[in-house]
Amino acid sequence: MQPSDITEILNRPISRELLARDVARLAYVATDGTPRAIPIAFVWNGSQIVMCTPTNAPKLTSLRHNPAVALTIDTEAHPPQILLIRGHAELDVVEGIPDEYLQANSAYAMTPARRAEWEAEVRSLYREMARIVVTPTWAKLIDFETTLPSAVEELLRERERP
Repeated sequence: MQPSDITEILNRPISRELLARDVARLAYVATDGTPRAIPIAFVWNGSQIVMCTPTNAPKLTSLRHNPAVALTIDTEAHPPQILLIRGHAELDVVEGIPDEYLQANSAYAMTPARRAEWEAEVRSLYREMARIVVTPTWAKLIDFETTLPSAVEELLRERERP
């Protein structure tokens, strides 16, 4: 998939709405060779998805071994809107709390006082955090109106052939 195709998909209005959500499902292969899919807070910075995690999280060992990942961001309503993204995870450890971690968790409704307490708790817990940065290398939007799963699209094309 060409970068311009990825950009076009990610700039669609529905994709922009999905990229503004607060939780994605991150899929990766664990060091034991089995698949994992986990919910994780994220931030879209306009070109990359950034997720943050404690430096002792098991997923970091797995991602260092095999950085290939897939992400799903979707809605619960029917028909669902689904954004599928593939890429490679780049990891970096930062001192303190990354801005993206605070931003990713800003969607949760808290009073200003509770937000200050939460942030103080987070800052006291983590001396450093890992950032998982994914630059999309493939993307597909499924909205069940203008785009469908690839298997359904293929069946429709076959039906249209003479």
